[in-house]
Amino acid sequence: MTGFADAELTCDGFLDGRLRIWQPRTGYRAAIDPVLLAAFTPAVPGQLVLDLGCGAGTAALCLGARTTGLELHGLEVQPGYADLARRNATANGLALTVHDGDLRRPPQALRGRTFDAVLMNPPYHPARSTGAADVGRDTAQRESGAELSDWIAAGLRRLGPGGWLVLVHRADRLPAILAALDGPAGGIEALPVAPRSGAPAGRILVRARKGRRAPFKLHAPLTLHEPNPLEQTERYGARARAVLRDGADVTALVS
Repeated sequence: MTGFADAELTCDGFLDGRLRIWQPRTGYRAAIDPVLLAAFTPAVPGQLVLDLGCGAGTAALCLGARTTGLELHGLEVQPGYADLARRNATANGLALTVHDGDLRRPPQALRGRTFDAVLMNPPYHPARSTGAADVGRDTAQRESGAELSDWIAAGLRRLGPGGWLVLVHRADRLPAILAALDGPAGGIEALPVAPRSGAPAGRILVRARKGRRAPFKLHAPLTLHEPNPLEQTERYGARARAVLRDGADVTALVS
């Protein structure tokens, strides 16, 4: 994919406008999932973090805005999106090294390194599903060559002992995620994300530590919306606003 012209882009605010992210007007567009992913990633200053399939860099940059002093890296298979990630890092004054390449055949610069945390937002739709008309969106949202288990295996290979693998996915893929983590990782934690009180979770946040053994932990769900009786609509609840706008640690709000 070639680069994007400015007329093909929008500049959108994340974390209550602390980040400004350039992304395609009609291609793959980040919403709240990368913000939630960053809020579920344990990281402290001085650590190395890799965003596997970083797209325009939203998750990595949200993490960098939340936790200073990280060495951030991203891997992206679509050159146009990789260029956007570099542009977004520069525009927001954050250091992010973006590597071009496929997670199944990472560049040498990554194969020689291990990380303290690897975060990922893998494609949500199986290869057999109907593809999006836009190639960039289709590549980001539909499995093509690399299945969910391949993403998890690739992330685990890039981790040092005790490193965190963190991902966001559809809630109905939790069994497949747990199966892929069984053996190489432990201390697994899962946090459901529900659109409103009483509704089934649509998303699941999962994190696990390479080579560690600890009981599985299921966090209380994060409920995104609450009723707004005055306007007869819904709005983000206080906990969701703290995560999505203030960059709060999601586990501190639901545990």
